[in-house]
Amino acid sequence: MLIIALEGPSYAGKSTAIRHLRRTDLGSRAFVSDCYVKHIAHRDDIPPARTDSAAAQLAAFERFMEIEATRFAEATTSGRQLVILDRSVDTLLAHAYALDALFGYGVHHQLRDRLRTLSFLRPDHTLYLDVPGDTLHLRRKTAGHTAAESEYFLHEPGFLRHARDYFVHTPRRPATRELVVLAADAVPDDVAQAVEALVTYWAR
Repeated sequence: MLIIALEGPSYAGKSTAIRHLRRTDLGSRAFVSDCYVKHIAHRDDIPPARTDSAAAQLAAFERFMEIEATRFAEATTSGRQLVILDRSVDTLLAHAYALDALFGYGVHHQLRDRLRTLSFLRPDHTLYLDVPGDTLHLRRKTAGHTAAESEYFLHEPGFLRHARDYFVHTPRRPATRELVVLAADAVPDDVAQAVEALVTYWAR
């Protein structure tokens, strides 16, 4: 089974790329799983992006790993040899890494240890969509989301910097076996085409 994950900040274009892949031959023969939050029916049940303590961050991880267990079970029983993920466990580790750096929670290493006892989909290839913060803000504004939620923790410069560092600069490797960084500040549809080309190459 070949597992390919898309990673990157919120509004990087992952969902657009996933929708595009679903319409291709790749999508028709793959098990495709949406982002963790799309598996939670009620918005109020989604753990906050900015947790207020180490305990809350650990609890958020456990909640998302319940979803990961479902993804794992569905992927392994689907009979599909290709798995495409909108975010993977590296999202959870990157989030903890960033909050450790910002607030000193010290939970990142605990989550890595916890993963050793849990079943999860470890990507063979991860494609990180790399987009500058100002472009992300503009995309969110264009989508009409800034008026309803003016303060957006996932786009705060500190969080973006540390979360990106987890994938691009951290001395400790992400969970994925291979990481490729794709400059994704182009039109999201063009980014989706580039994603398709890379996924096609890996899945051939």
